[in-house]
Amino acid sequence: MSTWQLLLVYLVPYLIAGFGTLKEAAEGIAHGDVFNEDFLMSIATIGALSIGFFPGAESQFPEAVFVMLFFQIGELFEHYAEGKSRDSIAHLMDLRPDTVRVLRDGVAQLVTPEQVGVGEQIEIHPGERVPIDAVIEEGHTTLNTSALTGESMPVEAEIGDEVLSGSVNISGLLRCRTTKSFGESTVSKIIHLVEDANEHKSRSETFITRFAHVYTPIVVGLAVALAIIPPLVMAFSEHSFQMALFGAQFPTWFYRALMFLVISCPCALVLSVPLSFFGGIGGASRHGVLVKGANFIDVLAKTDTVVFDKTGTLTEGRFQVVAVHPDQYDEHQLLHLAAHVEHFSTHPIGAALRDAFPNEATDGCQVSDVEEIAGQGICAKVGENKVCVGNGKLMDAIGVSWHDCGETGTIVHVAVDGIYVGHVVISDVIREDSAVAVSNLRSLGVQRLVMLTGDREASAEEVARTLGLDEWHAQLLPGEKLQEVERLKEADGSSTVAFVGDGINDAPVLARADVGIAMGGLGSDAAIDAADVVLMDDHPSKIALAVRIARKTVRIARQNVIFAIGVKVLVLVLAALGIATMWMAVFADVGVTVIAVLNAMRTLKMNY
Repeated sequence: MSTWQLLLVYLVPYLIAGFGTLKEAAEGIAHGDVFNEDFLMSIATIGALSIGFFPGAESQFPEAVFVMLFFQIGELFEHYAEGKSRDSIAHLMDLRPDTVRVLRDGVAQLVTPEQVGVGEQIEIHPGERVPIDAVIEEGHTTLNTSALTGESMPVEAEIGDEVLSGSVNISGLLRCRTTKSFGESTVSKIIHLVEDANEHKSRSETFITRFAHVYTPIVVGLAVALAIIPPLVMAFSEHSFQMALFGAQFPTWFYRALMFLVISCPCALVLSVPLSFFGGIGGASRHGVLVKGANFIDVLAKTDTVVFDKTGTLTEGRFQVVAVHPDQYDEHQLLHLAAHVEHFSTHPIGAALRDAFPNEATDGCQVSDVEEIAGQGICAKVGENKVCVGNGKLMDAIGVSWHDCGETGTIVHVAVDGIYVGHVVISDVIREDSAVAVSNLRSLGVQRLVMLTGDREASAEEVARTLGLDEWHAQLLPGEKLQEVERLKEADGSSTVAFVGDGINDAPVLARADVGIAMGGLGSDAAIDAADVVLMDDHPSKIALAVRIARKTVRIARQNVIFAIGVKVLVLVLAALGIATMWMAVFADVGVTVIAVLNAMRTLKMNY
């Protein structure tokens, strides 16, 4: 079979495997981005297809096909590792109301949020989200603001208080006067923050692309020089330009130049480096850490500043009884009374008290005359005794002398028949895993550990000091958290900042940090969408594990780069001198690729 016939046979698989690469190379040339890996792969394989047409040269058609095929496999790994785009913020739309109940001429009308103007009166029923920022004119309630602040403690609201869009009306019917248009409301601003953060978040090129921009022009330039300069020098020494073009020297040097390109083909890097990252991503996933792209492995490896949200990240995100301080009764009796009074309450404090006394529903005590006092607490008859459970305002209202507690948390006072009998301390407790997370990050050399929270200063300080964090900032809204991350990034231009959060309010910060880490087990869908790394079991200690996996992955990728470039440079020099054989060329291309891939596969087997 003639060389031309063989070419036609091999062109079919070559074009099937390489059409996309050839197209990308052509588009790169058209747009001025000539020297990329697609261009080098194209020119190297076209050179391999051409070698067989020179006198005395062996055809390299299979080489061209397999090199292109290897490149496509590498591209496949790269695309798979990157995963689906995180630009979508569809889950944020759950906070956007479809309709608003607006009161016009005393009649409630359902309209779209955009149709409600500033100063109009809206009605919000229990269980509904606040659609637009407003001020309460009628009614009182408890608001769940966790979607905005990330804090699970409900907030009491009454006439004159501002309610923010995105919070949930738990208990009372409200009539409110809007203070902003829908486009300027809190929910809309959060969505805008995420969109803006995604637009400005840097997405650095992969190592291969950056390397190819330097490697490709050098290799192509050297190949052209190798093909032209030696024959010209020899021809001029013999005073014959015609000999330079058509003499025996030109095909020899052109053959060396083409072999130079084949040897320099970076399939070992194109395949092994993405495979190293892919293996690192797979290893991380087996340990419950989902990394959304190879580029975030590289960023994680360089992380030197970790910023935590508090509630749901370093703490459990749910309230528990942490102390019982009785004045007259014992602890069991005090919890017994408080749990019964809170039997019908939907408030998280009531749930914490019931959890602390789980058999209150089966001990036979009768609860009657339940009266809930908004913003203060609950009074009820337990058996023959009137028991009041609530805050200091409730104790003052019923004329009971009470005393405060030095412990940090929510203090729930208890009075029986007008006599103060003690109090219970309820708090969001620190995760058992949090101290391990901080310790492990310190051991990895992370320089700064920071906490940002919407919670009170006292609660934030206690958590930060207990865990030994470097700094903390409390009572922050989502936009202020974003500003703090910006400050940390600008304080030292070389810092790589990771942010760890779990709530919808954390989504803008997760998107803006160099790498965003979401607590996936209990975290919000929007936080998981905006994050680059997701901890699927909500253990903050997995942050250090993710950094450790990333560093080992990058180390293996660098080993492959150094090995592949070192061997190729050596064989390229030998090829330029005419010493290299085709077996050397095959080893420099295929052999190096196999060794680099085997090394890359260690990321799949390593114990972290």
